[in-house]
Amino acid sequence: MLTFQRYTLGALQTNAYVLIDATRTRAAVIDPGTPDAALLRRLEGLKVEAVVLTHAHFDHIGGVAELRKRFGCPVYLHASEKDWLTDPAKNGSLMWPDIGGPITTEPPDAYLADGQKLELLGETFDVLHTPGHSPGSVSLRCGDLLFAGDALFRRSVGRTDLPGGSGPALERSIREKLYALPDDVIVLPGHGPETTIGEEKRDNPYVRA
Repeated sequence: MLTFQRYTLGALQTNAYVLIDATRTRAAVIDPGTPDAALLRRLEGLKVEAVVLTHAHFDHIGGVAELRKRFGCPVYLHASEKDWLTDPAKNGSLMWPDIGGPITTEPPDAYLADGQKLELLGETFDVLHTPGHSPGSVSLRCGDLLFAGDALFRRSVGRTDLPGGSGPALERSIREKLYALPDDVIVLPGHGPETTIGEEKRDNPYVRA
């Protein structure tokens, strides 16, 4: 059975998720926002199969270079943001120099696409392209877990005022992709506490079902 551990990292309190397979020998990481020491220790002795990015804003990618260096793992990202890892203007790290300065790393090794079945850790992750917060934002569903990045939060949604953002696109993504999921799916967002699809359909003030 897949298990996960959440690490809340950096000045913007970004949620990174370490996923562990049933044998407790393999791992994957979603959105490593910083090269956090506790997160890196958790991965010691494990085979890291991949780093998966829900999008390439700076607060979600700050630990990518260190994970690649230590574990030699491939990095997955939607093709719409394929050049954001190498460009601090596009990933936003130039906009907040007081937070940590420019962030760059090598381009992604593989691309995510809507409808893709991503096989990791002996599990299948359904890739949902959910643009709006950024053009290449994706959400990843595995069973009753949804890693939603910055598309959907508990009682909130991702901001759309950054380059490439779109309020109408985000609303469509939530209504057509996320709210179409079963109500008991657990939403694990890029910031803040977890919630469920049913709770957000009922109580989210920004996008109601």
